[in-house]
Formats: sequence, C-alpha cells, structure tokens
Amino acid sequence: MLVKTYCAAVNGLEVTTITIEVSMRQGVLFRMSGLGDAAVKESRDRIASALQQCGKRFPIGDITINMAPADLRKEGSSFDLPLAIGLLAAATEITDAHLSKYMMVGELSLDGSLQPIKGALPIAIKARAEHFKGLIVPKQNVREAAVVDTLEVYGMETLNDVIQFLNDQQTFEPTVIDTRKEFYEHQAKSDLDYADVRGQESVKRALEVAAAGGHNLIMIGPPGSGKSMMAKRLPSILPPLSLAESLETTQIHSIAGKLGKDVSLITQRPFRAPHHTISEVALVGGGASPMPGEISLAHNGVLFCDELPEFNKHTLEVLRQPLEDRQITISRAKYTITYPCSFMFVASMNPCPCGYYGDPTHHCVCTPGQIQHYMNKISGPLMDRIDIQCSITPVPFNEISKAQPGEPSSEIRKRVIAARQIQTERFKGVRGVHCNAQMTERLVHQYAEPDAEGLALLKEAMERMSLSARAYTRILKVARTIADLAASPTVRTEHLFEAINYRQLDRADWAERGL
Repeated sequence: MLVKTYCAAVNGLEVTTITIEVSMRQGVLFRMSGLGDAAVKESRDRIASALQQCGKRFPIGDITINMAPADLRKEGSSFDLPLAIGLLAAATEITDAHLSKYMMVGELSLDGSLQPIKGALPIAIKARAEHFKGLIVPKQNVREAAVVDTLEVYGMETLNDVIQFLNDQQTFEPTVIDTRKEFYEHQAKSDLDYADVRGQESVKRALEVAAAGGHNLIMIGPPGSGKSMMAKRLPSILPPLSLAESLETTQIHSIAGKLGKDVSLITQRPFRAPHHTISEVALVGGGASPMPGEISLAHNGVLFCDELPEFNKHTLEVLRQPLEDRQITISRAKYTITYPCSFMFVASMNPCPCGYYGDPTHHCVCTPGQIQHYMNKISGPLMDRIDIQCSITPVPFNEISKAQPGEPSSEIRKRVIAARQIQTERFKGVRGVHCNAQMTERLVHQYAEPDAEGLALLKEAMERMSLSARAYTRILKVARTIADLAASPTVRTEHLFEAINYRQLDRADWAERGL
C-alpha cells in the first residue's frame, strides 16, 4: 500500500513542502531515502518507542520511505510525526481520508509526546500558501503558528491525539488568535526609561537623532559614565514595530528557536547584546545546520556591542558588509542562504586601556601611543560606517543627586515618531528605503544637499578632520535627520554643524586632545 503525508523543511527563510511517501508490502526490509540527516535516520527508533506507548506496533513488512523532493537535504527531528502517521496509514491503522488536507510537523519523545520544533511560523505560512486545510503542530508551537489566519492550526500533546484526530475518534478545536489584537495589546511600554538617566543631555540628544534616522552610533567614555544604561533604554524611544515588521522578525526568531512557549508575535523591537567572546558564525549566522546569527536576530531592532575593542577584530570586520547591505548571505559548500539584518548598530567603549582618559575625576596612566593602539583595534572602515560618534564624561554629583527625573522616553519617542513619519512620506515611492540611514547616494543628493554656506562648512570639516567620502555622505544623512526633528524642509548650516560634531573620533589628533 502507498500513502502520502505532508510536512515542510526550513532552509533559511525559505520553506519547502516535503511529501513523505510510504510504500509497504510483504517482507522484512526497511529503507529510507531522500537525503535525511542523522536525526532523520534515527527517527525510526523514536517512532517505534512512541508507537508502543500508544498501544500500537511498528509495522512489519517491506517498507520503503521516500522524502520528496529527494535531492533536497532534510535536517532535524520535525519529520518524526508525519513519518509515524505515514507508517500507521500504510499499515491501515489510520484512514487516509484526511492525510492530504493537513500538513504536520513535530518531534516524538519515546513516551509518545510531541516536542516543540523550530520554524513553526514560516511553516504555517507555507501551509496556507499551498492551500492545506490545516496544520498539526506540537502544543508548544500552536500560538506561534496560529498567527496565520485562514488556516486551521491544531496543537497536539501526544501522537495518540493525532491518531484519534485523523481517525475522527475525538474532536479537537483549532487554536484561533486575533493577530491584530494580539499585536496591539502586547505593545507594552518598556520597563526601562530615560527618565531614570540624570544628566547626559548631549548623549541623549545623540541617541534621539540616531533613533529618528535609524543611524549607527558609538559612545566612548570612562567606566560608570552611563554608556550601557543609556544603550539599553534605546528601544523605549524607537518607533513601534509595524505588523509586517513584527511578522518578519517573528519568523527569524521562530527559525532560530528563540520564541517562548506562550509567545505568538514579537511586538517590541529586538535588543541583542552579544558578549565580546562571540564567534564570527554566532554573530552573522551559519553552522552545520544554518541558523540566523545575532545580526539577523536584531533585525528591525538594535545590536549592542558593549566594550567594542574587546571583540575579536576579525569578528568585527564581518559586520562591514551587513551594515551596508542590510542582509547577510552565508555561502557554504552545501548551501547558500540569505538572512535579513536591517538593524541599528550601537556600541560603547572605554577611551583607553585603563579607561580613564579624559575623566576629570581620575588620572589616566596611558601614553598617547597606548591610547592610539587601543583605538586601532577598531578599523577605519568599520568606524566609517558608524554615523554618530559621541563622547561621554561622568555625571557630576550635583546632577546625580537631583530629585527630579530626566525627560521620559515617551516624550522623546513622540519626536522620533514624528521624524520617522516625515521620512516615511518622503520615501513612500522608494523600495527598501524607510529611514534616512538607508538613503542611497542619489537620494542623499536629492533630499540632503546643503546650500553654498553648508558646502563651505563641510569642505572645511573634511580638510581639517581628513574625512572619507563615506563619512561625507553619512554627515549629510545625519544632518537630514536633525532637520526632520526640527521639521525643517531643508538642511541648514546648524543641522550640518551638529552632524559634524558627531564625528568626534575621526579627528586625527583625538588621542592628543582628549575627549
């Protein structure tokens, strides 16, 4: 007897429908084809134990299983459930009337329970696109998959539940989630707020400009000056995710297996802060089973690198291309995968090895050569890609001891959203550009070109600071954002002056001058 069940394989953000064909006749052989990895081949033992716990026997016969398309490599344990159902259907333990209507995925435990899998959301999207009536997933993945409307999604706890459902022995209700209600109800305020930050008004202004235009930013200052504290509060002033951004971000986290049990949608912008010991593969993605890296998990959010010079220099260099292209293509012998990675890059660092260069309350023991060597751990090309460079000095005691809090994040966010709305209207006809940081050279000349006085100021700044052509473009992008915050239709001299002041680390005499 020949039966077919349906599941899916996730390869990057691409999902392929897999047809599992089970043929059974008299005999005692068991064969499995279709380029399954070790986890797929080991499924026979898991299925045998799970069937025994459900009161079933592993079918005896000449069994041939093919996973089509046969030339696509299958990885992982999510094929256990459709394989088990296919075997039972071939042995006439399950009626095949419903098998063509449902896609199913799930890993089997030895006791017959279903374990969660990765990529339930993109699989659900594929099932709807292929016009399946429904999707059967482990109970832990049901809310994630049920985000997809016009698709019946059933969360099952055990293999026996699936058998009874397909044999019409027990009725199960599909999980229904109002996606828009779920999205808007969970856009809760962040627990972190800039009202907690006393002083540091210039740095908060730089963070506001960065959030308004989606610009990359680095903060440099002594230990304890508030760099990490302010960076962690950055998501609280960023514009809220749109529903499309939320779905895209959720898909990436679903593939990586980073969604919690009761999470259906990611409704707040991601904030990823990897440790400085992170490897290149963990940062950009890849591995034997290709997974998204930290830069893709930070898509539509913030990637924060604390103590930037402590990161391996080769690891930092792999950020250069993703920062420009906003996507990362991972090419290996057996696969080529592209993940999106449009994120704000935020970094912090000490100004010198001892950490107290430029600190008015501590004495720095580093020589100018040591300071320069420390700064050289970050390459010029990488620093060129950071739009805003601001220095921080410790907050004086009289500022820390003030009773009144600083400006709340909600007020700053209103200005950021207003500036982003201007940019959305400006770029509504341009594909792939949503904020000033994403402007191409042509768009920069179209919307951020300064007047004669501004060009003279830029020329003087470039000659004095030995700026590159990339730095010139990024100054204009930041100036355009500052103008948007001021609701100015043109880029004026004062906007350029502020933008130039955000290129502090580009000055050739930085180590000799101090912060």
